[in-house]
Amino acid sequence: MLMNAPATFIQSYIDDLNDALNQLKPGAALTRIQAAWLGTCLTGILLMNSVCWAKFERASLGDCKVAALSWVFRKASIPWDWLLRVSVVLILKRYGITEGVLAFDESDRARSKSTKRIYKVYKQKHKGSGGYVNGQTIVLLLLVTSSITVPVGFFFYMPDPALKQWDKEDKRLKKSGIAKKDRPIKPERDSAYPTKTEIALGLLKEFKVAHSLIKIKGVLADALYGEKAFMDEAAKESGGSQVISQLRKNQNIEYRGRIRSVESYFNSINKGIDQIIRVRGGKEIKVTVSSARLKVSSHSKKRFVIALKYDGENDYRYLVATDLTWRTQDIIQAYTLRWLIEVFFEDWKLYEGWGREAKQSLSAPDGLIVSRRRREICQSEVRDSARGRLKFYPE
Repeated sequence: MLMNAPATFIQSYIDDLNDALNQLKPGAALTRIQAAWLGTCLTGILLMNSVCWAKFERASLGDCKVAALSWVFRKASIPWDWLLRVSVVLILKRYGITEGVLAFDESDRARSKSTKRIYKVYKQKHKGSGGYVNGQTIVLLLLVTSSITVPVGFFFYMPDPALKQWDKEDKRLKKSGIAKKDRPIKPERDSAYPTKTEIALGLLKEFKVAHSLIKIKGVLADALYGEKAFMDEAAKESGGSQVISQLRKNQNIEYRGRIRSVESYFNSINKGIDQIIRVRGGKEIKVTVSSARLKVSSHSKKRFVIALKYDGENDYRYLVATDLTWRTQDIIQAYTLRWLIEVFFEDWKLYEGWGREAKQSLSAPDGLIVSRRRREICQSEVRDSARGRLKFYPE
């Protein structure tokens, strides 16, 4: 399939994008060359189903050179952060969306054991082999509405190297029998390496600034974000909306003056009953549910705690919510929307280049193509280019 000009609807989208950029941030509009480049890239992504300069060049029969496409991407002063913000504004306006539910999650992507030049790559546990591999982690914010589901923010996570090295050395010294007072003191976290919960709160604040007219009906996140600081701050930033996360089974709750684990409470005192709930799309499923408003010890306050088990499962999962006025069934059905983020990750990895082919190097040369051999080498470096410097929420 040939690619000699941007698709008509893509050109229309870019024109609307430029108009909106001029209104929201005067002077941030794309130049003629930048607009043409973006139109070419979007058409190429549509046709090739990947972000790959070499594929774009072949599809254009050589009219769009790899070197030129890559140069604009790496060197042009394109306001990437404003592009995402304005794009989402246009989408929400087009569909008439005024409210929705926000969902957080993160995803790891293994790269290779040797690469160190990809943006925010670090050593990760490889689930498939049980060994280690270099990879990336991205924290995503998804907006779920009654008509569409759209990503509205993301940020690359990387653990603090100094803290990671200290933890490794501390474990070694502890195993050797060195007393805590004789071991190095834990260093302060570098602000350049925020935690996942700090990233999530930052994305939530930026969403509120960029889309102040959108009503947030709820905030959903998995067990990683089920801590007091995140849930309280997320409820505050979202205007007091419901925040739903999960507790670990060994977390403590207080019941009639006695402290016990949440697992012990729901298995021995407050056993579940079978119910039918309706998930997105109208499908009805059978679940076993029990709930109570309990004081969660680590949160130092009362929360709405729910034990939930889907049909066919043996163990409960424990939901925790900030707003005590909601009904149990409403919280359960709202939390089912969180699984849409898993669907998005699957689609993204399969169809948008995040999980396929190679990556954009942080230090790719300016002249990418000078020979057939160099073309072959560069193709392994520049495919899926958006991984390197395309950050809509820069640090």
